Amino acid sequence: MNHISKLALLSLSIALAACSSLESDKINYKSAGKGPALDVPPDLTQLTRDTRYTIPGGAVSASSFLLGQPSQSSPTAVSSIGDVRIERAGTQRWLVIDRPADKLWEPVRDFWLDNGFLLSMDQASLGIMETDWAENHAKLPQDFIRNSIGKVFDSLYSTGERDKFRTRLERNAAGGTDIFISHRGMIEVTQKDTTVWQPRATDPELEAEFLRRLMVKLGVTQEQSKAVIASSGAVKNNARVTEINGQPVVQIDDTFDRAWRRVGLSLDRTGFTVEDRDRTKGIYFVRYVAPVADKTEAGFFSKLFSSTKTNTAPLKYRISLVSQEALTTVSVQSTSGAPETSADALRIVKVIADDLK
Repeated sequence: MNHISKLALLSLSIALAACSSLESDKINYKSAGKGPALDVPPDLTQLTRDTRYTIPGGAVSASSFLLGQPSQSSPTAVSSIGDVRIERAGTQRWLVIDRPADKLWEPVRDFWLDNGFLLSMDQASLGIMETDWAENHAKLPQDFIRNSIGKVFDSLYSTGERDKFRTRLERNAAGGTDIFISHRGMIEVTQKDTTVWQPRATDPELEAEFLRRLMVKLGVTQEQSKAVIASSGAVKNNARVTEINGQPVVQIDDTFDRAWRRVGLSLDRTGFTVEDRDRTKGIYFVRYVAPVADKTEAGFFSKLFSSTKTNTAPLKYRISLVSQEALTTVSVQSTSGAPETSADALRIVKVIADDLK
């Protein structure tokens, strides 16, 4: 009878844990660590296969790191503390720091490690570091059962969500550095008798929080960093999809310098693999895999019982930016530079425009 009572108490504790509210305002990431790789959905690209949840990533040529230019003054909100300032356009934010990139690389690298991440990409020559997929343990219920056995059987508890962050450093002509942090998320959902991992929306506020924490790492106080983030309030959307000579395009009410940064951040956020870029010509060279209707990637547990893989060849495009004063037009081109009017081109410009809002 005593044994049955204990089982009943255990079941009740687990049920209460499932219903308990989560502390969504806290961040406590833990890397998924090494283990079986999770293949990616067809509209995402694979960077590395040495982490437990290996989903999309991308690479940029070494020349890309050397092509940054100083930020231009604009009507968007700008706040600064010392040699660190934050700029915002739409839902996008980035830091501009009056220090050389080579002096910032190690502090930024330590920042991600200190926050519980492993780095799946760490290449100073490219100016890019990318975390592996990690889980925010602050979203887990902190109950007696969790505290008692969670440390031993940690894998039994899961939020069903994973996040990764890409950090890109670009030198500017003033001798400083622009730092961009982009978030990508996945969520595990149940479909019939299996689970699948699906992309979830980018979280701009999560990006902002890590930018704020990075400011603290770089010498800004907690109070100052919170004030700076709060002062960079919402900015009116200035990007829209239209058509020019039968070609779908995105038009941005911004100068070339700012539009170049914003489009680059959007490509980071939305999973394109940027193979190269030529700022003097306003071109990003990207790889893109068209999504396949009604097909999603199997989740971790489903993968234990299946080895089926979906192979969809990536398509290569050019993302072209052309500016006239404070108006920049973004279009999709073929690898030869011809205007693209395909369904994929329309899908790409819509993805970019949605992220620029």
